[in-house]
Amino acid sequence: KKNKGYRGEAQAAEYLLQQGYRILERNYRCALGEVDLIARDGETVVFVEVKFRTSDRFGPPQAAIGPSKQKRMTAIALHYLKGKGWLTAPARFDVAAVSLDGERETVTLYRNAFDATEI
Repeated sequence: KKNKGYRGEAQAAEYLLQQGYRILERNYRCALGEVDLIARDGETVVFVEVKFRTSDRFGPPQAAIGPSKQKRMTAIALHYLKGKGWLTAPARFDVAAVSLDGERETVTLYRNAFDATEI
């Protein structure tokens, strides 16, 4: 499972680079939890959750970002931005859905997938 997750994150990071993002952090961890990728899209700091699926049996990858995950990601984002002194920087949450169809992996990016949740 961990290998699939790493593979999905690598695919998502490569896709983001192709879209002009600059990767700042991979697997950023703090006491509040973890964010898969943190990047810059122009001046915007983007917190990216990567979801990898080999089938739709459990629904599409982006559907796995429920309210509790959104709340946790908001707290982590605030912690990160505060630590960098970037609290006034524009920020958003994206979801990179990596799907496997046979041997072909497809990345679908959902920009501004959700708003910061009250913590």
